[in-house]
Amino acid sequence: MWNEMKDYVPSDYPHQVTAEWMVRRVLAQLPAKSVIVDVGCGAGNSVDFFKELLAESTWIDVDIAESPEVQQRKRSDAIFMEFDGINIPMPSDSIDLVFSRQVLEHVRYPEALLKDMARVLKRGGYLVGSTSHLEPYHYFQFWNFTPYGFKEIVQEAGLTLKEILPGIDGLTLVKRTYEGRHTTYSKYFTDESPLNFEIDCWGEDTKRSNRQILMRKLSVCGHFCFICIRN
Repeated sequence: MWNEMKDYVPSDYPHQVTAEWMVRRVLAQLPAKSVIVDVGCGAGNSVDFFKELLAESTWIDVDIAESPEVQQRKRSDAIFMEFDGINIPMPSDSIDLVFSRQVLEHVRYPEALLKDMARVLKRGGYLVGSTSHLEPYHYFQFWNFTPYGFKEIVQEAGLTLKEILPGIDGLTLVKRTYEGRHTTYSKYFTDESPLNFEIDCWGEDTKRSNRQILMRKLSVCGHFCFICIRN
């Protein structure tokens, strides 16, 4: 995977990340009055995160009506829209940031949705988020993406992959599922997960570069996080 993916793995940071961390990575490039679409936000949990980062932004959630999170939604302090899972109900070239956190693995036609994400983004706009790689089945999940496969389909959709970094490791997600999704595992979605910590120790002992450490984590990650840009 090194030859295919090394150019998309940064050299300045060796640790696992989250989709929210990746948003902060592009924050300086976003307008103060950004229009942000969260595709698949469900209950609307990212409203507060984006309002804290960009107080003047317009936040819009787009989700399917059948989503259990949508049906259980309590809040009404933002813009919530329904769609068919492919066609985002927004004009072309109108969005500064599309956010998609752990959604694409649940989408029946992810390549079609990615093309529509590219359509609604402004030139130079960002798609930022995360999706599953080595994660056991969960909640109507259709797919797991390899980092290489993800790069290929976003490029075919009219986007350019800028950065890809590992999230929680796959072994920890397998153990979490096997042991009944115990809450003791929750901290590893943000803190360095056990196998990732082991890779950190390997990297330090063998004097590997940040990029080499990230590539090893990426090869066994349960989730990976991404930044793409509209061409």
